[in-house]
Amino acid sequence: MRRWGALTAAIGVLLLPTACSASGTATTSTSEPGTASATGAPKRIAFFGFAKANSFATATFTGVEQYAKAHNATAQFFDPNFDAQTQVRQIQDAITSKRFDVFIIQANDGNAVQLPVQAALAADIPVVAVFTPIGPRFDTAEPQLPGVVSLVDVPTDNGTKLGTLGIKACAATKTKPCRVAYLEGMKSLPLDNARTKAFKDTLKAAGPDIQLVADVEGGYTQQSGRTAMQDVLQAHPDVNVVIGSTQAIAGAEAVAEGKSIAFVGNGGSHQAVNAVKQSRWFGLYYVAPTTMGSKAAALGLDKARGASVPTTFAVTDLVPHGGAATFESLQELTGEYDE
Repeated sequence: MRRWGALTAAIGVLLLPTACSASGTATTSTSEPGTASATGAPKRIAFFGFAKANSFATATFTGVEQYAKAHNATAQFFDPNFDAQTQVRQIQDAITSKRFDVFIIQANDGNAVQLPVQAALAADIPVVAVFTPIGPRFDTAEPQLPGVVSLVDVPTDNGTKLGTLGIKACAATKTKPCRVAYLEGMKSLPLDNARTKAFKDTLKAAGPDIQLVADVEGGYTQQSGRTAMQDVLQAHPDVNVVIGSTQAIAGAEAVAEGKSIAFVGNGGSHQAVNAVKQSRWFGLYYVAPTTMGSKAAALGLDKARGASVPTTFAVTDLVPHGGAATFESLQELTGEYDE
């Protein structure tokens, strides 16, 4: 249950044509990421990911490391194993060591890392927030600490799009009322709480024909998904739509074998994309961690080398269709990692 994995790795490397905020507004920049000179002393990137055991985090690091190697830099993964306080200490220790020129932070808790991030910025270390917002707000892609470069997935946008996919899945099942189960990631995480509220608000606005009959912790592993789905089916054997992390949904699918259920996943692994293409799942909130990691490394290294870079990106700007994908829109994609 202590797995952040719904955050899985990414798609075939998609280029971001323009720097955009979550609202789609272009962000002013005096240079494009990747144009700063890679000559001179090699730069060192510290990557603070969710956990090495998490496929999404390792896929993000793959993008960071690949870009670093191609641009006169090295990268190191600091593994907190999903523990927010361990991650805070790792950032503090990295500042003290003075060994790194760039920090890329995939925060387990965006609130907890604020003080060490401020300390890093005060030490003139460029900081890129990747996937998780750094700060108390979960409804914006804008940096919440001055000086941070923000490349994040807006949790409320994620929840809203998951809800919209759930509504479409209900329409496809042609059931009234349509019974929906939500396998929330981790109820202890503020980010998951914000995403879940946006998801519930979206379903509620669709009217009484769509009913949320279960909201259980599904986690970010197949095992946690299997356990959650067993609980759901025991209480609601007639559930029509089930939504959760791609890892949890993979586990849920195994438990629900033989039942007619429309599944919606949150992530973008090879396996999840194939499940939609094979019509076993209805759709995905599709994210691209390897592409995201590469973009984060480009932004961080350019800033460390003196270039002026955009400060605001939404992760959904890196993928087609704003991340909300179904059978038709996934045909062009393959996924970037294995669960």
